Amino acid sequence: MKRFSPFFVAAATLLAQTANSHTIFTTLFVNDVSQGDGTCVRMNLDPQQCTSPIASLDSDDMACGASGAKAVAFTCPAPADGKLSFEWREWADAEQPGAIDISHKGPCAIYAKQVKDMASDSAAGPGWIKIWDEGYDDSSGKWCTENLIDNNGVMSIDIPDFLPGGTWLFRPELLALHDADKGDPQFYTGCAQVFLNSSNTAALDVPTEYSVSIPGHVHADDPGLSFNIYSPNFPYPMPGPKIFNPTDSKTTTTSTSSKALKQAEGKIPSNYLIKNANWIGVEVSDYSTEDGCWDASSACWSQASDCYDSAPPTGSANCQVWEQKCDGIDTACNAGNFNGPPNKGQKLQDKEPTPPSNIPRAVNAGTSRRLRRGRARRVASGTILR
Repeated sequence: MKRFSPFFVAAATLLAQTANSHTIFTTLFVNDVSQGDGTCVRMNLDPQQCTSPIASLDSDDMACGASGAKAVAFTCPAPADGKLSFEWREWADAEQPGAIDISHKGPCAIYAKQVKDMASDSAAGPGWIKIWDEGYDDSSGKWCTENLIDNNGVMSIDIPDFLPGGTWLFRPELLALHDADKGDPQFYTGCAQVFLNSSNTAALDVPTEYSVSIPGHVHADDPGLSFNIYSPNFPYPMPGPKIFNPTDSKTTTTSTSSKALKQAEGKIPSNYLIKNANWIGVEVSDYSTEDGCWDASSACWSQASDCYDSAPPTGSANCQVWEQKCDGIDTACNAGNFNGPPNKGQKLQDKEPTPPSNIPRAVNAGTSRRLRRGRARRVASGTILR
C-alpha cells in the first residue's frame, strides 16, 4: 500500500522556477540567527512574479509587497536590544546566487509599524515610521544597493530602543533607479512579523511629520524617484519622510515596566520535527495496529500536502524531507511493523540553503548606541519615567 506523491514533486518543481528578474526579501535573522527561509516573512507568493517590483506607487502592495496584506502564521520574537537582518535574493529559493543585479542602483530604507493584531490590522495605511535609510555614499562612490551586494544581500539594523514592546512589522525597502529617468522607478519590499520583547510599555508618540501612510509615503513627482544615475546631480534627494529619531523630535514621557510583554499569538511551537517557512511538521499519533499504522500514514501525507500548499517561493526543501518520514511509515506498514511511529519524536535534518556566512554589522550601530546612552541620561534626569 505504498503511497506515491507525484503532485508533491510537481509542486516542488513549480516553486523552484522562480523568475530571475529582480529581487525579493526572503529571510529574517534575529541576532545573526536565521529564522528560516520565509519564516515570519510576508512576500509575493507567485513564484513567477515574486521578484518583480511593485506595480504601482498607489497600490496597497507598497506596504508589504504583493500578497503582503495577509499575515503569515508565525511572528518571530526579538529582544529589545536585538539586531534584525534582512536577506534579499535574485532567486527566491537560492537556486542561483545573487541579491540584485548590479545595474539596479539606488537607495534603501527600513520602516516599522506597530500593530495590535497581526492577523486583522492592515499593513497598508497610516502608522509607519522610517528608522533608517541610505542613498549614495560620496566617500565610497557606491549606492546602498551596491553595498547590499557586497554584504551578500543582507542588511542589518539594531532595533531602536525607543520602540515599545509588542507586535511590529519591519519593512525593508529597495528602490532601483536604472530606469527612473524614463519614468520607471522600481520599488521592492516585504515585511517581517516581529514580536518585540521589551519592558517599554508606553505608546510611541510620533510627530505628524514623521508618521506616514504606505502607500502615500512617496510620490511619482518626488525628485528621488526620477533621479538620473547616468548623469547624476548629487546630493541624492532621499524619498520618503525623515528618519524618526526621538532625540531630534518632540516626544512625550514614556514609561517602562519591570516585566516584558509576553507574546500571545504567532509563536512557533517547540514540538515540531521540521519547519518550512510558516508550516511545521508534528509527530503523528502512536499506533499498535494495522489500521492505526495506515491512519498515521494518511495523517503524515496530509501534513505533507499542507506543507507544499503553504510553501512560498523560497521553496519546499523541508517538505521533501517530511515526505521521507511519511515514506518510512509506509515502509513499516507494508512490512507488517504496526508499532510506531518509527523514530518517534526525532528532529529531521533541515535542507534549506546555507545562510550567508557573514552577517553585516547594523547599519545604524553608532546611532543606536547614542540613542541608548541618551535615553539612559534622560532616565537618570527624570525626563523619562521608569
